[in-house]
Amino acid sequence: MKANWEKLENNQGVLTIEVEQTQVEDAVDQAFKKVVKQVNLPGFRKGKIPRQIFEARFGVESLYQDALEILFPNVYGQAVRETGIDPVDRPEVDVDQMGKGQNWVIKATVTVKPEVQLGDYKGVSIEPKEFAVNEEEIDAELKRMQDRVVVLEVVEDGVVQNGDQANIDFEGFVDGVAFEGGKGDNYDLEIGSGTFIPGFEDQVVGMKKDEEKDVVVTFPEDYHSKELAGKEATFKVKVNDIKRKNLPPLDDEFAKDVSEFDTLDELKADIKNKLEKKAEEDKDNYERQAIIEKVSENATIDIPEIMIEHEVDHMFKDFEQRLMYQGINLELYFQFSGQTEDQLREQMKEDATKRVRNSLTLEAISKVENVEVTDEEVEEEIKNLAEMYQRPVEEIREFFAGRDQLEGVMNDIRIRKTIDLLVEWNKVAA
Repeated sequence: MKANWEKLENNQGVLTIEVEQTQVEDAVDQAFKKVVKQVNLPGFRKGKIPRQIFEARFGVESLYQDALEILFPNVYGQAVRETGIDPVDRPEVDVDQMGKGQNWVIKATVTVKPEVQLGDYKGVSIEPKEFAVNEEEIDAELKRMQDRVVVLEVVEDGVVQNGDQANIDFEGFVDGVAFEGGKGDNYDLEIGSGTFIPGFEDQVVGMKKDEEKDVVVTFPEDYHSKELAGKEATFKVKVNDIKRKNLPPLDDEFAKDVSEFDTLDELKADIKNKLEKKAEEDKDNYERQAIIEKVSENATIDIPEIMIEHEVDHMFKDFEQRLMYQGINLELYFQFSGQTEDQLREQMKEDATKRVRNSLTLEAISKVENVEVTDEEVEEEIKNLAEMYQRPVEEIREFFAGRDQLEGVMNDIRIRKTIDLLVEWNKVAA
């Protein structure tokens, strides 16, 4: 096999692969064994047609497409390694020569990682940021602890108030016609959460148990459903029951119930201590990220659009997974946020571009500075992963080795070491 790389514009190029006849014949043989199992021919049992008969009837060329599908992944991977290119997307494949008795010539148009022209990455300054802990943050943490042990009590005679959980049935109509996705039964709605269309929750306030009411709202102009955008809708709402939070008082008894401490003052001191540690971590993370972005801004990179699209895909899937952990699916999120998938993806694009730029810059710096990873550091990383996932070390080691993913582990370590160097080389402005 021979491979040749011709660089074109916009981080694209053509990888020409010439495959010798012996390798072609091997792939054709494999293709025949696959295809013959599906062929029916009078006088022969299925899958038992001799090769000679098959080729006389259908032609050896009928095997070429299957042979190419068998052959290409291996020769492409080998050609990529030989030419040293770094593809970032699937190639566009075109067959230049595929004749009987000939070497096959395959041309693959490939988008590769861009070249990074580094700017200043030593001696740059970033703006300081305050991470002090104040009383409001301590009180907010106490409030969160209250909410975790809150008791929801059924309200029999009162009316819905802000902060209550109202169990409701609802059905929406536009111009007297019910619309898709506008109906729900026994839905628990926290009043004031902003979950529903603006104005909806405000009109539920004041309703009694078993009361029915028409709630009139207007969909936002940029609502994801064009049929509903800007339209006035009437929701027929019934309150099934009302539950109200009964927060425990913030006193010494509360401290005993939710912690190992005997007094509220001890609990507050512990909260303050933890918040101060977190503030230090936040400060460190801020400085590291700010330095990364500063040196990335100083670099010149022509980022292929496909790399940004891939990062948006990754961010979108991560967002969907986080919604699922909260018991929400994308359809429900789009319904209540008024966004479309295209709008959400567009919103993610700026951050995705920044992430790709940062990653490319760090990778370039690690190469220029010859940042190396030792076997001991890889072993320590595997031990940390085993502890994180609560699995035996040997199992984690075999997992990565069996999937040829140790290079990914090494790259993660290399990038962290590069960031440590950047922090050491750069400083926060006074």
